[in-house]
Amino acid sequence: MVCYPARMLVIGVLLAAVSTERAAEAQAALPVQAEDFRVIVQQAKEKVFPAVLYIRCLQETHEAGERKSQEISGSGVVITPDGQALTNWHVIDKATSVRCLLADGTAMEAEVLGSDKSADLALLQMSLPDGRETLPYAKFGDSDALQEGDFVMAMGAPWGLNRSVSIGIISCTRRYLPDTSEYSLWLQTDASINPGNSGGPLVNTEGEVIGLNTRGGGGMGFAVPSHTVTVLVDQLREHGQVAWSWTGLQLQALRDFNRDMYFEGTEGVIVAETDPQSPARRAGLQPRDRIMKVNGDPVSALTEEDLPAVRRTLGFLAEDVPAQFEVRRGGETLTFQITPREKGKVEGEELDCPRWDFTVKTINQFDNEDLYFYRKKGVFVFGVKYPGNALDAGLQTNDIILTIDGLSVETLDDVRQIHEEALANVKTKHRVAIVVLRNGLYRHLVLKFSRDYSKE
Repeated sequence: MVCYPARMLVIGVLLAAVSTERAAEAQAALPVQAEDFRVIVQQAKEKVFPAVLYIRCLQETHEAGERKSQEISGSGVVITPDGQALTNWHVIDKATSVRCLLADGTAMEAEVLGSDKSADLALLQMSLPDGRETLPYAKFGDSDALQEGDFVMAMGAPWGLNRSVSIGIISCTRRYLPDTSEYSLWLQTDASINPGNSGGPLVNTEGEVIGLNTRGGGGMGFAVPSHTVTVLVDQLREHGQVAWSWTGLQLQALRDFNRDMYFEGTEGVIVAETDPQSPARRAGLQPRDRIMKVNGDPVSALTEEDLPAVRRTLGFLAEDVPAQFEVRRGGETLTFQITPREKGKVEGEELDCPRWDFTVKTINQFDNEDLYFYRKKGVFVFGVKYPGNALDAGLQTNDIILTIDGLSVETLDDVRQIHEEALANVKTKHRVAIVVLRNGLYRHLVLKFSRDYSKE
C-alpha cells in the first residue's frame, strides 16, 4: 500500500509526463501547420504563375486635341494551350499593337479577339513562336463558391519579367459598383492589386482563377468574378464583343436605401424610369411598375446587389424578338411585349484634325448622355490642343459641331472630308466658320488655321 505522499508523487510524475508529451505534440504541430499553409500557397501559385503575362500596348489617344501614341502596360493570364489570354478592357483600349511576355522570357505579338467595356474584359490571341505548340495556361474555378474570409492571391507582372503575388482574403463576394458595371457584381479583396497588375488573375488556394483583377487602392482591390468571365468569354471569342440588348429600362430595388424608398413585398423589380424613345417606353411601361416575370421566368431585386443579375437577364434577351413582361401596376397584373434592340457600341469613334488643332468624337447615348439629349446623331469636340488654332478660335470640349462653312455635320466622315478639302486649299483660304451647340445655345466661331503650331 502506497502512503499518501508517495501516491501524490506518482500522480504528479504521471501528470507532468502527460503535460510534457502534450506540450511536445503541440510544439511540433505548430510549425507543421504553418508549413502546410505555405505549401498550399506555393502549390497554388505554381499552377498559375507560369501562365501570368506581362502585356505592353501602344495606345492611340485623342484627349489632348491631337493624335498621340503612348505605351501602357498591364497583366493578363493565358487560359488555353493555343495561346488565348484574358486581360482588362482598359489595358488594351485603343491599342494599335499588343505584345505579351511570359515568365520564361517568351515574347509574342497578340491580336485582340474581342472586348467588353462594361465588364472591363478583353480576350487576346497570341501568335506562338516557331517551335512552340502550346503554352502554360490556368484553369477557372467557381467564384460562386467563395465566402468572405477565403484566402486568395492576386497575381500580375507589373514590371515585366518579374512576377508578383500578394495574399489576402475575400472581403466581399458581392460588391456592387454602380458606376463601374451595370451587369456584374465584383469580388472585393484586401490582397494588394498594385498598378500594372490590372488584368492579372485572382487565384484561390486550389490554384484556380476565380477572378480577373481590375483595380485597387486604399487597402481594397476588385476583380471580375470568374462566373461573369466564363459567361462572356464565348461571346468575345465568337463575335468580338458581347451582344448586349437594350430595352431602355432603368431599374430600382425593392429596398432602395440610398433613395430612402421601400416597396411592399419581396418579389419583382421596380421600374424607376424608361429612356426616351426606348423599346420599354414605346411598349407602355411606366415608373413604379413592378416587373415580376420576363418570358415566364421570375425576376427579383430585393436590394441593389440583385440589380446586375436582372440587367444581365435583360441584356441577354434576343434582339428584335418580342419578349413577354409580366408587370404589376397597382393591384392589376398586366402583360407587355418589349422588343429589345442591339445596344451596339457604348463609345463613339474619334478623329484627329491636324492644323485645326482639335479632335472630334461621335456622340453616343451611353457615353455622352448630356450631349445625346441635345442631338441624337452628330459629333462633338473631344479635345482642344494647347496652344493651337482651335483654342484661339474659342472652341471648347463638348461643343457639338453643327456646320462647318455652311456644310451640315453629322458624322466623322463629314468632318474628315471638309477638313481634307480645307487643308488642300490652305494657301488660298485659311479660315472656316463653325457653328456649335454649347449647353443648348448656338455659337458662331471663326477658325483661322494659317498658322502651323506643329512646326513651332
